[in-house]
Amino acid sequence: MATDWNALADTEFRALAARFFDEHCPRELRFTPRRLRWSVVQPWFLALSRQGWVAPSWPVEWGGMGLSPVKQVIYIEEYERSGAPVMQTQSLTNLGPILIARGSEAQRRKYLPKILSGEHVWVQGYSEPNAGSDLANLRTEARLEGDEFVINGQKIWTTMGFDGTHMFALVRTDRSVKKQAGISFVMFPMDQPGITVRPIRDISGAEEFCEVFLQDVRAHRSDLVGELNGGWEIAKTLLGFERVWSGSPRQSLIALARLEKVARANGSWEEGAFQDRYTQLVFDVQDLAAMYERLVRSLSVGKGFGLESSLLKMTATETCQRVTELLVEVAGADGALQGDVEIDGERIDVLTPFLESRGPTIYGGSNQIQRNILARQWLGLPG
Repeated sequence: MATDWNALADTEFRALAARFFDEHCPRELRFTPRRLRWSVVQPWFLALSRQGWVAPSWPVEWGGMGLSPVKQVIYIEEYERSGAPVMQTQSLTNLGPILIARGSEAQRRKYLPKILSGEHVWVQGYSEPNAGSDLANLRTEARLEGDEFVINGQKIWTTMGFDGTHMFALVRTDRSVKKQAGISFVMFPMDQPGITVRPIRDISGAEEFCEVFLQDVRAHRSDLVGELNGGWEIAKTLLGFERVWSGSPRQSLIALARLEKVARANGSWEEGAFQDRYTQLVFDVQDLAAMYERLVRSLSVGKGFGLESSLLKMTATETCQRVTELLVEVAGADGALQGDVEIDGERIDVLTPFLESRGPTIYGGSNQIQRNILARQWLGLPG
C-alpha cells in the first residue's frame, strides 16, 4: 500500500526528505555546474525510484507520490538544497504529465512505468534549424503509411540526445493549413535505422546538446498523442512545463553559494561595494524563489499555464546571469580559467556557471519573445 505522504505534518515531511536526500545522494553528484550523463546519475535515479520518490507530482495511481501543493514545494526545496542533480526532466516533468493529462489509457500503461523504472529515457524533438523561437515553422514531416508515420527531417538543441532511448517530437502532418494547425505530437524509439545523433559542443566545452537527423524513421499511429494535427496545443502545454522548471532558483542558489566562497577567500567579502551588490542579488534570488513557489502551488491545484510562466522564465534566467557575472568578476584572473581552480585551498569552477547561464535565456522561447508576449497579452501594447 502506497504511503500517504500528505498525512505527515509539513515539518515531519521536510525533515524526512532532507534526511533521505542527504543520506542517499552521492556527494560527487551534488552542485554540478552542468547536466550529468545518464550512466552517471542512473544509480541515484534508481534509488529514488525504489523509494517511490522519483515523481512527486504524479498521481499515486500512476506510480507517483501524489503530493499536495505544499508537499511538492517542500520536496523541491529540499531536493535543490541538497544539491542533487537534475535528471530525466523530459521524462518526469514534461512527457509524464502530458501523457497523464492528454494521453490514452494504453499510452499511460505502456510508457509511465518504464519512465519510473529508468528503462526509458526520453528526449524532446522540438527545435529545428529555422524553427526555434518560431517553433510553428518546423519542417520535419511525417506521412501516414498504414499504421505508421514515416518521419523525415532534423531536430536540433536536443538536450542529452545521445542518452535517449525514445523521443517525443513535433512533426508536420498537414501542409495545406496554417502552420500551427498542421502539427502532430508523436513518440518513437531511438534504436531504429535512420536516426543519427551528433553532439554539439557548447561554449563551455561540454556536449550537452545534440542535433538529430531523421530519415524514414517509423512511429506507430498508436503513439500519436492527442488528435492528428492537434499537436500545437499539446506543445504549448509542454512549453509551459519547460518554462516553469527553467524558472527554478536552483542554479542561482548554487552560483550564489560559490560567489560567497570566492569572495570570502580573496577578501572581497569585507568590501562595502561588494556587499551592496551581493545583498541585492540575495534579494533578487529570494524574490525568484517566492515567484517560483507561487507558480508551483498554482499548477499543483490545477490552474493552467498563464503569462506568469513567461515572467518566471525571464526572471530566473536573467537573475542567474547577474549572479554568475559577479562571480567571474570577483574571481579576478581565476574567472578566466576553464574548469576547477584552487581558491584558498578549495577547488571551485568559476567560469562554467557563467558560460552555462548564457543559453537558458534563449531556449524554451527566448526572453525577447517572452517580452513581446507579455507586452501584447498582459500590457495590451500593440504587436
